[in-house]
Amino acid sequence: MAIPNKNSRKIVVGNETYRWTISPNNDYIVFIAEQEESKGRRLEVYIYSDINKFWVSFPDIKDLNLKIIKPKNAELIISQAINKGWNPKEKGSPITFDLTEDFLLISRK
Repeated sequence: MAIPNKNSRKIVVGNETYRWTISPNNDYIVFIAEQEESKGRRLEVYIYSDINKFWVSFPDIKDLNLKIIKPKNAELIISQAINKGWNPKEKGSPITFDLTEDFLLISRK
């Protein structure tokens, strides 16, 4: 299923246009991206974040890991995934990574 235009963002990496979005998932947020035109293999990156606990713990949030993904981070994630073998034009199951600090690792999930 393609990432809908609503609630997603466009980004150009190299000469290719991608759509990306963030989805909550328990103790993680999931960065999801795909090439806009080919709708091939999807990229899923699991990022540990306490962002979902923010609302429960507010205002005592000083010890929470509130990881936010900005367009600059999205560009870095997509570039690293391509360098690690993600081919967004091929069909197939999503390729999954974990983001640790600012580095992609093959996911254990």
